[in-house]
Parts: sequence; C-alpha cells; structure tokens
Amino acid sequence: MPYLPSSSVSGSSVPPLSRPQLAEARRVRAVELFEEGGSNVEIARAVGVCAESVRRWRRVWEGGGASALRRRSATGRPPKLDDGQVNEVRAALERGAQAHGFEADLWTLERVGLVVERVTGVWLSRASVWRLLTGRLGWSLQRPERRAVERDESEIARWIAHEWPRIKKGR
Repeated sequence: MPYLPSSSVSGSSVPPLSRPQLAEARRVRAVELFEEGGSNVEIARAVGVCAESVRRWRRVWEGGGASALRRRSATGRPPKLDDGQVNEVRAALERGAQAHGFEADLWTLERVGLVVERVTGVWLSRASVWRLLTGRLGWSLQRPERRAVERDESEIARWIAHEWPRIKKGR
C-alpha cells in the first residue's frame, strides 16, 4: 500500500494533499527511512514507489541532504492575479451571475472574464479564465439540468405510482 500521510487519509478534517505535496511527503518519509538504515527496496515498498525512484532520491539526499529533496517553487511566468485578487473574484462569483447584471444565474467563461476584469482590472483570455476556475479556485464544470418549463412533478409522481406498475405487469 502506498504511503499516505495522515492529512491525506479520508475522513480527516485537514484538506487532502495535492500531488506535489504528496510526492514531497513520500520523499520526506524516505529520508527518515534512509536515516534509519532501510534498504532501497524496503523504502520503495513503504512509500509506494519503485526502487529506482528511491535510488535517485538517495543519491540526491547523499549529495545535498534532506533539503535537496524538498519541493521547489514553481518556475515560469507569474500569475496575472495575486491571491488577494483571486479571493475578491471568488467572492464576486459566489454572489451569482444575476448580482452582476446578467439575466440568467449561469456562468460562462465570457461572463466570468467580464467579472474578473470589473473586479480586478485585469483582462484574462478564455483559457486563463478556465485555469483560474479549475486550478486556483478548484471549481469544476457544472452543466444545468434541462427540464421543460411545463413539467408537472405531481403528474409525474402519479404516473410512476399508478401507470408504470400497470404497464410493467403487462410485460
């Protein structure tokens, strides 16, 4: 069974670890086992990785210590929105689309982009809006249910209770 730090166990009140955090937790556990004198195969089995990964980690650890196996900050272009702006956008979006003057209370990438620009003054492409929603905010795509306006729930319940059993018997 792979190594799971206590904060990634389901039922815990601590949020689950991201993949990079989990990978770092495995390397930290491997360092503890290196210091206890464990073999590469034993350590690999204990943390849930292949022995080659443990050999590579051991070489890095021997060359630079435990800090050499720590996660490094992401490289690349810095995000257009800082954490404070992302929190402002989150609060604005949670008020709903109608609070921002849209007729229907549904969000599209274009609408979210307009709200982001109103709140922060920063224009984002549709792709960047998607990354903001799914990556930084942790939201997912939610499609609205399509139901007829004329739908009569009481008539549907009556049909299921009375008509469906009668039809089903005739099979």
